[in-house]
Amino acid sequence: MQYDFDQIINRADTDSIKYDKMKYFFGRNDLQPLWVADMDFATPDFILSDLKNRLKHPILGYTMRKPIFFESYKNWAKKRYNWEVQNQWLDFSPGVVGALAIAILALTDENDEIIIQPPVYHPFFEVIKGNQRKLVENPLQKNSNGTYQMDFDDLRNKITDQTKMILIANPHNPVGRVWNKEELQQLGDIAVQNNLIILSDDIHADFVYKPHRYIPIASLNSAVAQQTITVTSPSKTFNIAGLSTSVVIIPNEKYRQKYNRKLTDMHLFLGNIFGNIALVSAYQKGEEWLEQLLQYLKTNRDFVIHYLNKKIPAVKPVAPEGTFLMWLDFSNTGLPHEKIKDILINKALLALNDGKSFGTNGEKYFRLNFALPRPKLKEALQKLEIFSTNK
Repeated sequence: MQYDFDQIINRADTDSIKYDKMKYFFGRNDLQPLWVADMDFATPDFILSDLKNRLKHPILGYTMRKPIFFESYKNWAKKRYNWEVQNQWLDFSPGVVGALAIAILALTDENDEIIIQPPVYHPFFEVIKGNQRKLVENPLQKNSNGTYQMDFDDLRNKITDQTKMILIANPHNPVGRVWNKEELQQLGDIAVQNNLIILSDDIHADFVYKPHRYIPIASLNSAVAQQTITVTSPSKTFNIAGLSTSVVIIPNEKYRQKYNRKLTDMHLFLGNIFGNIALVSAYQKGEEWLEQLLQYLKTNRDFVIHYLNKKIPAVKPVAPEGTFLMWLDFSNTGLPHEKIKDILINKALLALNDGKSFGTNGEKYFRLNFALPRPKLKEALQKLEIFSTNK
């Protein structure tokens, strides 16, 4: 079956944060939204069909997760990532960020140090500071070819007796790196040597462009696996984030028991009927749809890079190896950050994520979501051409 990713869907007045909260975040509601990391593509028909079938039953009472819930993820991980996940490793969360918070509460104490690698997904800051843990930054470094890498020397220097955990994103949001085996092994070795828990947000695992390959850090070896908690979900891949359903993989039994105890204490273990159904449907039926989506997104990615290089050379894209997000460098415009932001909002009429919200090294950067129909993407880039003439 051929899927139509060029279809333009009106999302206004659907309680969409991306569309219906623009005025709250940007001061106006007439912008083209390229910010929140969900896609402007229809949720796959097979998922919607399975949800509609459940709605034929007139009662939506308390629900449970059948064995197929975790089994479908295990099969997906084996086929897509060559990762053998064991049944006993698996747990649940109503959302990836929620799982990060639960893990932090379960496995660290107040004032413990937790490391992040900015510029990085802004909720990482919130789940650490909001839970009274001490945030320590190990900033990514931009190398000579314009891509980012981990600074392992700085990481080693930042670890103290109070450092208990490091949060990573794989693939990385917003810079789009898909960490390779050598990088992950170095990080894993450091974690094992220092008894450091790796809390890995892998929600973008399915969005990887060849020749790059997603490698779960917990798949490297048993020692690293014992230090790793991996959190993932079909929510980005199949555009079902509103169903708040995630999978948590914890090979370490002690960590898993503590995580599950906190999840249970907070009474967040139930989930919801439609999230359960959608996850199973996605992982059992979604491979063909995903392959077509990846090709469409790769073409979108390349289209943006070519367009910027040709028509807006002052805006430099960081080519993502994964995700549907692009980190844009506006430094060569010669404008201060707040002026760039003002032009984006009030002249170009575009809503992009402010790079400063991603922490260190976010100055004069903005994040663009390119998961939208190509005609709308071209329209957005034409608006961005204001930076080809603005001084």
